[in-house]
Amino acid sequence: TREQAQLKASVVEEDTEEWQRDSSFAGLERVGGVDLSYVKGDDTNACASLVVLSYPALEVLHEDYQMVAVSAPYVAGFLAFREVPFLVEALQRLEQEKPELKPQVLLVDGNGLLHPRGFGVACHLGVLTDLPCIGVAKNLLQVDGLVKDELHKEQIRSLQKGGDSFPLTGTSGGVLGMVSRRDYDKSSKPLYVSVGHRVCLETALRLVKSCCRYRIPEPIRQVWQQGAEEGEK
Repeated sequence: TREQAQLKASVVEEDTEEWQRDSSFAGLERVGGVDLSYVKGDDTNACASLVVLSYPALEVLHEDYQMVAVSAPYVAGFLAFREVPFLVEALQRLEQEKPELKPQVLLVDGNGLLHPRGFGVACHLGVLTDLPCIGVAKNLLQVDGLVKDELHKEQIRSLQKGGDSFPLTGTSGGVLGMVSRRDYDKSSKPLYVSVGHRVCLETALRLVKSCCRYRIPEPIRQVWQQGAEEGEK
């Protein structure tokens, strides 16, 4: 908890890059996605995945998939200590082998500020790598009074079309993230977007929307797909 609090003090919750301030993200050329996919029925063997896509074309420029042995125990609220070291290693390999393909921003399968102590995996990875990071989750993490109750479900139903969104405001009064609806294959299941590091929430939401061909933003969809294939081998 102490280490988490120390790292949290370094989180920057605003835009720091020129491309972030441009309405069309001019200057953004590479978007990364990261994830750790566990082998089915096994919580110790996993595939650490990193992909880098071109932007705005979203074509794959780089892929890194490594089977890893996860030894740190799972403790709720501290998932990053279990998974982030492997993702940092993947980024370090890229920096050493193909530095010209280093991503300018990372989409992380998980949460950022939407976390019991405001320091989810997207924040943790962002601080350790000093890269702009965005948390993208499929399910609501119920913190600071946020619950997946009937009111929340009604708010989701009120999103009329793909791209509509609403803020996640905790009982403390802070906005912890955004709920965004993506229309694809008749599914209205939302995404939960939160700030990780060196990006503001508005920019994070705009970028996630611009990276979606389907429900899931392409950088994360690619790491899921490829990571699952590697894990099955």
